[in-house]
Amino acid sequence: MDYYDSQQTNDYMQPEEDWDRDMLLDPAWEKQQRKTFTAWCNSHLRKAGTQIENIEEDFRDGLKLMLLLEVISGERLAKPERGKMRVHKISNVNKALDFIASKGVKLVSIGAEEIVDGNVKMTLGMIWTIILRFAIQDISVEETSAKEGLLLWCQRKTAPYKNVNIQNFHISWKDGLGFCALIHRHRPELIDYGKLRKDDPLTNLNTAFDVAEKYLDIPKMLDAEDIIGPLRPDEKAIMTYVSCYYHAFSGAQKAETAANRICKVLAVNQENEQLMEDYEKLASDLLEWIRRTIPWLENRAPENTMQAMQQKLEDFRDYRRLHKPPKVQEKCQLEINFNTLQTKLRLSNRPAFMPSEGKMVSDINNAWGGLEQAEKGYEEWLLNEIRRLERLDHLAEKFRQKASIHESWTDGKEAMLQQKDYETATLSEIKALLKKHEAFESDLAAHQDRVEQIAAIAQELNELDYYDSPSVNARCQKICDQWDNLGALTQKRREALERTEKLLETIDQLYLEYAKRAAPFNNWMEGAMEDLQDTFIVHTIEEIQGLTTAHEQFKATLPDADKERQAILGIHNEVSKIVQTYHVNMAGTNPYTTITPQEINGKWDHVRQLVPRRDQALLEEHTRQQQNERLRKQFGAQANVIGPWIQTKMEEIGRISIEMHGTLEDQLNHLRQYEKSIINYKPKIDQLEGDHQQIQEALIFDNKHTNYTMEHIRVGWEQLLTTIARTINEVENQILTRDAKGISQEQMNEFRASFNHFDRKKTGMMDSEDFRACLISMGYNMGEAEFARIMSIVDPNRLGVVTFQAFIDFMSRETADTDTADQVMASFKILAGDKNYITVDELRRELPPDQAEYCIARMAPYSGPDAVPGALDYMSFSTALYGESDL
Repeated sequence: MDYYDSQQTNDYMQPEEDWDRDMLLDPAWEKQQRKTFTAWCNSHLRKAGTQIENIEEDFRDGLKLMLLLEVISGERLAKPERGKMRVHKISNVNKALDFIASKGVKLVSIGAEEIVDGNVKMTLGMIWTIILRFAIQDISVEETSAKEGLLLWCQRKTAPYKNVNIQNFHISWKDGLGFCALIHRHRPELIDYGKLRKDDPLTNLNTAFDVAEKYLDIPKMLDAEDIIGPLRPDEKAIMTYVSCYYHAFSGAQKAETAANRICKVLAVNQENEQLMEDYEKLASDLLEWIRRTIPWLENRAPENTMQAMQQKLEDFRDYRRLHKPPKVQEKCQLEINFNTLQTKLRLSNRPAFMPSEGKMVSDINNAWGGLEQAEKGYEEWLLNEIRRLERLDHLAEKFRQKASIHESWTDGKEAMLQQKDYETATLSEIKALLKKHEAFESDLAAHQDRVEQIAAIAQELNELDYYDSPSVNARCQKICDQWDNLGALTQKRREALERTEKLLETIDQLYLEYAKRAAPFNNWMEGAMEDLQDTFIVHTIEEIQGLTTAHEQFKATLPDADKERQAILGIHNEVSKIVQTYHVNMAGTNPYTTITPQEINGKWDHVRQLVPRRDQALLEEHTRQQQNERLRKQFGAQANVIGPWIQTKMEEIGRISIEMHGTLEDQLNHLRQYEKSIINYKPKIDQLEGDHQQIQEALIFDNKHTNYTMEHIRVGWEQLLTTIARTINEVENQILTRDAKGISQEQMNEFRASFNHFDRKKTGMMDSEDFRACLISMGYNMGEAEFARIMSIVDPNRLGVVTFQAFIDFMSRETADTDTADQVMASFKILAGDKNYITVDELRRELPPDQAEYCIARMAPYSGPDAVPGALDYMSFSTALYGESDL
């Protein structure tokens, strides 16, 4: 979409009419345009003592936009609105847009609302329009203006510099030498151009940008990375930046322009004279070529072969492809040179150029028109001739193909029609031969069109004077004669086939009736034999009863089946009687079936033998399934008692482990008696194992009388034994802890009550949060670090739970720590007397040797103010005995 347009026809707007949507949407180019346009605006706004930071935000109220237009135009705009409301901002922006429009620029699709809303796309488009109008439009170099003028100026200024080739406003500037060359051309003292390298664009760009900002008052609108980074720098950003260089050096350019103007006038005169000479020579050569070419195009001598005409067509294509295009270019260049020359003479106030007689542009156009007319006629003639020869070749090839296809089809057909294969054929074979003969007759009729087409093609080739017409006519006559003979043989064979068909129809009807009844009866017998011999696999008494019922139903159908067998054999006997009576030549057996009377009788006898065998097998299986059902009921009855008993005992043990009835010794005795009662239940488990073994040996896989399997019972029994043993062990450990720590029964009951209260899930374990709440309720005041230390003691495996044993271990440890410290102090004072230390000799005297040496090896020397060599202090003594954690 175009975002701005110009009412004028200036060339400066034409290359920029398309506010390139792809560029705008490209983040790299949008970033370059933001940076460049912001720097350009600030280079003017700083003259008014202000600047912008964010181009789409700082112009939203229209105030700085109006100020920018006043600075760059030198004119005063209408008084802005100072309100903060949206309507005031839109009014200010509209004033700025109206001022831009008054300068001859028509803005399309850029409205005040988009600028006020901070639309980046529209804001950048508006600033680019301002840059074009006030910074680039007025640039004029050698009769070119705006973008073309700025590009020409860059090319003129950088022409003497090596490795500089300015062709556009994007990739031509990537190596930085273009910027450096512009500065060096006008201010050579600022840059040492000879030291610059084309393969170091970053240094070149930074050098040019820094020098321009420091000495030429050109703000740094881009970073070197912006130009080097993307594949193609943003054209609008480069044009904006380069236009600042142009305006900075415009004063020096004016002097150079004056000198160039004089040289230009002299160069134009020389160029005009050379154009006149070139026109005369080019016109003469072109007219001579046209004169020689037209006779060749007017030659209409026909050729007799397609190859010769194809060669002429190829020569004509070479003329079109190789010879004519350069002459078209010469003619076009001739007209261009003539028009350019006339324009230059007119602009120089010189008289118009008059070519020699017969060499005017109109003369050349007339000659060229004659050439194209001859060319058109020659091409039409070539194509018509080729079409004519193609038609002849096509007809001849078509005749050969159709004749070959027809001859291939008729090959062997006469011998086939003369066969007497129907004399020994059966009725089905006769009918098949008739169907085949009917198909052949249809095929023969279909080929009638091909024969007629062959004759028509041969006639057309004769009319067109085809060079090989005699051979075509001979081949066509042979095809027609053969066609007539095939028709006569076809009619004769049909009559013979129809006579034989009537003779065999009676026998065939009987054969067909036999086959229709023998096939289903044979299938029934085969199915019956398969069912009677099928090995059945059943798992329940109901399944075997179903099989027995089905077998009894089958036996009830045997009398009707025997009647059907005798009827089928009667049909076969009737056929044999007809064959003997009428001496029919039967080439084979019944064509509709391969089932013989002997096979029917043999299978019937086999069926009658299999029936009693099936009776015996079903009876034996019924007896076995009755025994399996007895085993299922026996196992289910026991499993339905043992399974719930195990579950009940598990629940009772769980309750015993958390209840507080009596002393720990009472609980231990109770649990051991409970364990004894469980162990006494083992014979019932063993009895169930025996029943299960019988079920497995009988290959019984399911039992509808119970939901318990032997695996479930085993796992439950093992868990019950493990649980009672673990519970007894926990009580024994509690007794050991109580006795070792001197905990009273009341304390144990209190610990158990607290544990049970905070064991909210009733699993026999507290999680970390329940344990924390328990400690707080018991008066502990601790932070996270202290709680983490305690958890490392009670839960060393980091399972996240605290057992009752770990709980009472911790509580008994906390209770006993104070007593341990008092005992250490008392022991130390007894050994030390009135001193604050004891000597090594005193320690060895009072303690057994091995214990004394153990403490001495772990104790530090006394370091008090009255230190004595070889003396040991209280802290070292206590640490050696109990460790740092107890102090």
